[in-house]
Amino acid sequence: MTCLSMLPIAQIVNKIVILFFYVCKFPTILPLSANNYGDLMGTTKHSKLLILGSGPAGYTAAVYAARANLQPVLITGMEKGGQLTTTTEVENWPGDPNDLTGPLLMERMHEHATKFETEIIFDHINKVDLQNRPFRLTGDSGEYTCDALIIATGASARYLGLPSEEAFKGRGVSACATCDGFFYRNQKVAVIGGGNTAVEEALYLSNIASEVHLIHRRDGFRAEKILIKRLMDKVENGNIILHTNRTLEEVTGDQMGVTGVRLRDTQNTDNIESLDVAGLFVAIGHSPNTAIFEGQLELENGYIKVQSGIHGNATQTSIPGVFAAGDVMDHIYRQAITSAGTGCMAALDAERYLDGLADAK
Repeated sequence: MTCLSMLPIAQIVNKIVILFFYVCKFPTILPLSANNYGDLMGTTKHSKLLILGSGPAGYTAAVYAARANLQPVLITGMEKGGQLTTTTEVENWPGDPNDLTGPLLMERMHEHATKFETEIIFDHINKVDLQNRPFRLTGDSGEYTCDALIIATGASARYLGLPSEEAFKGRGVSACATCDGFFYRNQKVAVIGGGNTAVEEALYLSNIASEVHLIHRRDGFRAEKILIKRLMDKVENGNIILHTNRTLEEVTGDQMGVTGVRLRDTQNTDNIESLDVAGLFVAIGHSPNTAIFEGQLELENGYIKVQSGIHGNATQTSIPGVFAAGDVMDHIYRQAITSAGTGCMAALDAERYLDGLADAK
């Protein structure tokens, strides 16, 4: 029996461990804690400003809003800390050149937000009503209303959509090397994608797996130059093998999990080749988490449209009082630092909006 058979259980255990960590270290993060149990389980909780999301955008918005005495409530969502919790080294965060990891950075942001008394609640919002005032949101653990809303729900990993890929999710197919790479120590794995994420995943896995096969549909990579340089060093002197001009045709496996992948040559489509691998890591980008806002907010390719421009109120959506920040509205830059910047902007925009409501009374 290989580690693959234990992969789903291990992932569940990992989630439980993370949840236990948050319960012990940050007791106010759970809706079942004593300070808000009655509010959430019996009545609707109202706040002047509600922030959805606990990535760099959400936490930064919380810090600025709390310092402005807006008493923000932040709903974490199921992925506390956002995408950065699934990364290893963070080398491009200004002021932290050494030994900074994604989880550590998000822990610092959490502590910063709570220092200014942001109320943080662990819940997942599954329904919103933005057509009436106050705005109403329904979560797994309670209902919330607010006068202003900042949406910082980020984006989630995108998959190819192959039936065989879906069949082996959690049994050898993953979108997070830092989450699941451990299970493939000294085994052969494949990574598919051509951007920063794919190259970073391949480099990370090269220190764990015996071989890393990086598959890309084009002949060149879109990653940053410094990442490509590291990749080529590993190709020449390490254990990364490139498969360019290839697309994933099928994931193969058995009851135990993934056993290989089949690739199609994009330049000679009749050419099909097989690779024996124990795991496949999909790194082809992300999709914005905006499904619950469809039909209520104006979207563009799934991303929330904001006002932008140089005249202020840049993060306002198509509904006054609703603002968006981070990857949920940005498909171009998609950096932690830019997400934090838009989180700051959204908080300032929300403050001005709420001041206007107060003046109108």
